[in-house]
Amino acid sequence: MPALRTALLQSSGELGDVAANLKILDEAAARAAAAGADLLLAPELFLTGYAIGADIARLAEPVDGPSARAVAAIAVRHGLAVGYGYPERDTEQHGVLYNAAQVIGADGVPLVRYRKTHLFGDFERKWFTPGDRPVVQAELGGLTVGMMICYDVEFPENVRAHALAGTDLLLVPTALMHPAEVVPLSVVPVRAFENQLYLAYANRTGPEGDFEFVGLSTLAGPDGTARARAGRGEELVLGDVDPALLAASRAENPYLRDRRPGLYGSLV
Repeated sequence: MPALRTALLQSSGELGDVAANLKILDEAAARAAAAGADLLLAPELFLTGYAIGADIARLAEPVDGPSARAVAAIAVRHGLAVGYGYPERDTEQHGVLYNAAQVIGADGVPLVRYRKTHLFGDFERKWFTPGDRPVVQAELGGLTVGMMICYDVEFPENVRAHALAGTDLLLVPTALMHPAEVVPLSVVPVRAFENQLYLAYANRTGPEGDFEFVGLSTLAGPDGTARARAGRGEELVLGDVDPALLAASRAENPYLRDRRPGLYGSLV
C-alpha cells in the first residue's frame, strides 16, 4: 500500500474573514497537490479565526453550510482530501455551537466530522458546547483516519481510545499557544509512539488578540519521531504516512497487545 502524503497548513489566516481564509485554503491545496499530497490539514477554527469573541456566533455555520460546500469544491478541484476547523451551529439545537472540524474527500464527500470534546479556557467554555463522541473514523487511502481537536490530544485516554479502535492516522487541527511548546515538541511524538499510530498536528501561528500561537506543526510517526515539523511562521509542511513503517513499528512495540486492562479500573 502506498504512503499517504500529508500536508499540514500552518497559518492563522485572516481574523474574521471566511472568504479570505477559503482563498488561503484553496492556494494551500494547490501547492499541496502539486507536491503530491493526498491530504491537507488546516488548523483549529481556521475558517473564522480563533480570537474573534462574539463573532463566533455570527460566523458559525451548519456542518453542511456554504463554507463546507466551498471546501468540497476545493477538494475536488485539486484532487485531495481537505481537513479544517470551524465553528459549527447545530441546526437542530438553536443557539448551540461546537468547536468542530471535518475532512472532505477528494470527491467532495464528507469523510469525518468531529466536535471538540475537551474545551480549553474561558473563551471556549463561554461559546461552545463540548462534543460527546471521542472517536470518529473514516477510510482514506487504505488507512483508518480519526480526528480530534487541540486540547483533546493532551488527554492520553483520548488517543488510546483511537488506538484501540484501529486508527492509523490521527488528525489534530489545533490552536496551541505559548508557553505550551512542550505539546508539539514532546507530547505529540510520545502520543504517536505509545499508541503506535501517526499523528498529524496542524497549528495556528503568531499573535491573535490576546493569544500567541506557537506554530511547530508536526507529523509524528509511530517510532516517536517527527517525520515533518514546521517552524514558527506561516508554512506548508509535508510528510508521508507509511503503512510499512506502521506495521513494522507495531510488530516491534506491541503495547496494545500487552495491555492488562483489568489493572486499570481506577482510571475511570
